[in-house]
Amino acid sequence: MSEVVSLAEVADTSVFGSKAVGLGQAVRDGLPVPPGIALSGPVVEAVASGDERAIDEVAAAVEPLGGPLAVRSSAVDEDGAEASFAGQHLTLLNVPSVGELGRALREVWWSANSDSAITYRKRVGLFTRPSVAVVVQALLDPETAGVMFTRNPVTGADERMIEASWGLGEAVVAGIVIPDSYRVARDGSVLERRAGLKRVAIRSLPTGGTVEDEVAPELVERLCLDDEDLAELNRLAAECERVYGPSRDIEWAIAEGTLYLLQCRAVTRAG
Repeated sequence: MSEVVSLAEVADTSVFGSKAVGLGQAVRDGLPVPPGIALSGPVVEAVASGDERAIDEVAAAVEPLGGPLAVRSSAVDEDGAEASFAGQHLTLLNVPSVGELGRALREVWWSANSDSAITYRKRVGLFTRPSVAVVVQALLDPETAGVMFTRNPVTGADERMIEASWGLGEAVVAGIVIPDSYRVARDGSVLERRAGLKRVAIRSLPTGGTVEDEVAPELVERLCLDDEDLAELNRLAAECERVYGPSRDIEWAIAEGTLYLLQCRAVTRAG
């Protein structure tokens, strides 16, 4: 079995991790996922250690994606229902080209072996050394992005909870802005809309990496999703539950008018 494969071919969690396998399942079920490649933990470790053969294999597989790229950790025991490594394992957005991929993979590998990540692993009862698989995808340049829970994670109500902001979704995930928030019933009716305070948007730089870009004053408190967007998100929530099961935590983005699924994982249990 190859350890560098397209997302559509990924099926083994023990090799590629739950994030990659989840995205592979999404691709096979027709969900809108940006094109990408999955790299096994041993391949990533080989690249991180400077193995030229592994570097060349990865570069050849990723080359058709072009650039820029998003590089995300998919460690084998990452993001289950009992534990989430969000904030522990690195995501690198806007890696400009395949030539910069080796450096990016080294950074992701080291993030999963950092003191904070190892301490977290021990706290949740994971004592094995991490196998750091990685997903490499074409990077979107979204107008709007954010997160969605297919069931209210606070009250347990059977409704969608959506948070959104301008630009890349890292502004929401990292708490850089107060995002717009929405509650949507399963039948698509909008129960609540609340404008946030979105003074900055995270956007890609031409030279690689991202920048916090000041948002135009008239957009700071303007809702960034309309009724059509919310209807599309509600449909995506239903499809994700069909494919993965109930109570999903979804990352999404809208680029050039198209809604994309970036990640779908089980809602982490509290406590």
